[in-house]
Amino acid sequence: MPTPLLLVPSDPLALRFPDQHFMHEAEAALQAGMEVAVVDHEAIVAGDVRAAVRRVPTSDGERVAWYRGWMMPSAAYSRLDAALRTCRVRLLTDPSAYQAAHELPGWYGTFADLTPASAWTPWEPGRTPTSAHVGALAEELGGGPGVVKDYVKSRKHEWHEACFVPDLADIAAATRVIGRMVELQGDDLAGGIVVRDFEQFMHHTDGYTQEARIWWVAGAAVLITPHPDAPVGATVDVPSAVCDTVGASVRALGAPFVTTDVAMRSDGVWRVIEVGDGQVSDLPAVEEPVLLMRALVAGADGVEVSRAGTRR
Repeated sequence: MPTPLLLVPSDPLALRFPDQHFMHEAEAALQAGMEVAVVDHEAIVAGDVRAAVRRVPTSDGERVAWYRGWMMPSAAYSRLDAALRTCRVRLLTDPSAYQAAHELPGWYGTFADLTPASAWTPWEPGRTPTSAHVGALAEELGGGPGVVKDYVKSRKHEWHEACFVPDLADIAAATRVIGRMVELQGDDLAGGIVVRDFEQFMHHTDGYTQEARIWWVAGAAVLITPHPDAPVGATVDVPSAVCDTVGASVRALGAPFVTTDVAMRSDGVWRVIEVGDGQVSDLPAVEEPVLLMRALVAGADGVEVSRAGTRR
């Protein structure tokens, strides 16, 4: 198999070089045996895909690639995928797999037994939700506390203003919080509005949720890290039985590079808080990326074999 590529965003001020945020991963990828090329993230999102991939080398035969970079809308990822194919480069995570792992409606059904109950509706950025819209969503979950987000992200740092609803039966309060979330997300609102049951998770004595991020490549757990929002020095310990249970859902989802954020609920039950596409999931700054890059090199071969329909 040809050497896989790692594609990372370019530095906005020096487009030939990786963005500083991903420089260590680019260096680790080279150490692991990958080649590295840069893509212009701003051009991708703006729709100028020709400019976005102009520094990706074109080869005689098809090459496969992983992306490690900033989040982008599913439509932008599809444009990137199409543009890369003109360079004879194929993303190992195709657009349908990216969307399935990146957006809650894509992964929720597979993880429904492991994650808080959720309801959602497509929504356009800038459109103000009414109490009728919110009431229809809240009715699916019943009363009790809830959290709101778009298909990808929440406004958890504006917890009481744009994320948490003390009682979903209070439609006026829910409408106010959801409206503020939509307003603050602006043009970055991803896909639509999501309402989820609120579940209480265990917290560290310093106040942060004891949340772990499990990194999955070709269906195997290759790395477990603290959540990137955890303080420096935070540690995590996820029981192997939890990895086994979550892994079954990861493999059922079928996306080749996935992250799952897990935490123990206050009653001692482990739950999946979020699922994400691994290409756009943040790695804690203190985490050495070499293990992840080695897993991506090995995983590239595994994904290729799996797609060929033979046993890995």
